[in-house]
Amino acid sequence: MPRVSASRALVLSLFLGAGLWLATTTLTGRREAWDAPSYWTVTYPLCLVAAAAVGYLSPERAWRWGLAVMLAQAVTMAVLSREFGLLPLGLLMFGVLAVPPMLVARFAASRR
Repeated sequence: MPRVSASRALVLSLFLGAGLWLATTTLTGRREAWDAPSYWTVTYPLCLVAAAAVGYLSPERAWRWGLAVMLAQAVTMAVLSREFGLLPLGLLMFGVLAVPPMLVARFAASRR
C-alpha cells in the first residue's frame, strides 16, 4: 500500500475527527458529542481506528495524526458551542483523550 503525504494525512485526520464529532452530535441530538453514551462506545473507538489507519498510511511522526483527530474535535466543539465557560476544561480533556490515539497511530506506523 502506498504512503500518503503528510499534508494529505493531516487533512484526512482533521476531516475524520470533525466528521466523527459532527456525526455523533447529529445522530444523538446532543449538543456535545461526548455527552452521548455512543461517543464512548462507538465514536472514540472509531477515533482510535482512524488514527491507526492514518498512522499506517503516513508513518513518519505518526503520533501527530492521533493528535490531529482529537484537535479537530476540540475545534469543532468550540465552533458549535454556545457557552465557553467550560472550554478550558474541555480542551484539557481533549489533551488527555489525545494520548491513546497518538499511541495507536505510532504503533500502527511501526507495523508498516
